[in-house]
Amino acid sequence: MLGFLPAAFRTHRYRVALLALLLLLPSSLFLGAGLGAYPISPLEIPSILLRGEGVEYQVLTVLRFPRVVTAALVGALLATAGAVLQGLFRNPLVDPGLIGVSAGAALGASLFIVLLPGGLALAQALQAYGLPLFAFLGGLLTTWFLWRIANTPAGVQVAVLLLGGIALNALVGAAIGFLIFLADDEQLRSLTFWTLGGFTGATWGLWVPALPFAAMAFLLLLPLARELNALALGEREAFHLGVHLETLKRRAVAGTALAVGAAVALAGGVGFVGLVAPTFSASWLGRTIGFSCLAQPFLGPASWFWPISWPALWQRRRKCPWEWSPLSWVVPSSYTWSFV
Repeated sequence: MLGFLPAAFRTHRYRVALLALLLLLPSSLFLGAGLGAYPISPLEIPSILLRGEGVEYQVLTVLRFPRVVTAALVGALLATAGAVLQGLFRNPLVDPGLIGVSAGAALGASLFIVLLPGGLALAQALQAYGLPLFAFLGGLLTTWFLWRIANTPAGVQVAVLLLGGIALNALVGAAIGFLIFLADDEQLRSLTFWTLGGFTGATWGLWVPALPFAAMAFLLLLPLARELNALALGEREAFHLGVHLETLKRRAVAGTALAVGAAVALAGGVGFVGLVAPTFSASWLGRTIGFSCLAQPFLGPASWFWPISWPALWQRRRKCPWEWSPLSWVVPSSYTWSFV
């Protein structure tokens, strides 16, 4: 999109875009924290936090901010992983669930809920840590199994990784269907709500343990921007430019597994941000993979809050119920009350 512009001008424009996204992130966080059943003006949030008391302070610190910060972290992880995988496969339609992390996480959660003796009671006893842990481990093990399949004597083949991911998703989906058949009504309801995803259960205690894995994912994925730019020319050309292809593939898949595993463990089965945010970035600023990877930690959270917040703003202005909001179709209904 910007290929006809001089390189210096393109670089300046990218820097301006990164600065704009950096400013967009805090505004998105304050907007998400201000909207809900108990409306709080985003402009009043700093004074409420400084005051340190009152109903608004409790709503913000106990309910809103844990959910908003968790949503921002999940959006950044999924968007970054999606941009890296699109660069690795050289396909703009790739999303992070392609390598089986989301399906494996769903399988791990299903095993915990359905087959673990007293699974639901144990989940309450572990204060909701057991289910995210099983989901995270399920995603990592599924990705490791896919990596073993794609690892041939000639190295990891991207085509095998792609086709193996599709086949593995189908196989894991069949296993989840069998577990759904075995589940009783209470287990089925719990599994259904987890699969839908959401942030209503987000707390500081659940968010903090996922932070080291998220940091590891960012440390693995963000430095790959320059190498993915070279890979866009083709594997042979990237090799002659000095890119170590096997190391690049290993870091990309490992970082994506950590990112999506942590995101799914925190929020359940959500994944469309990993496809939508890189697509927005490509539409606005071109398909430069390196810039897209750097922009996703800021663009991913915004792609959560603005579609969620706009129907609420419309409702407040027009005094119409949620179901009549013309933009309420942007996100599933489970996300419209996530920040209440």
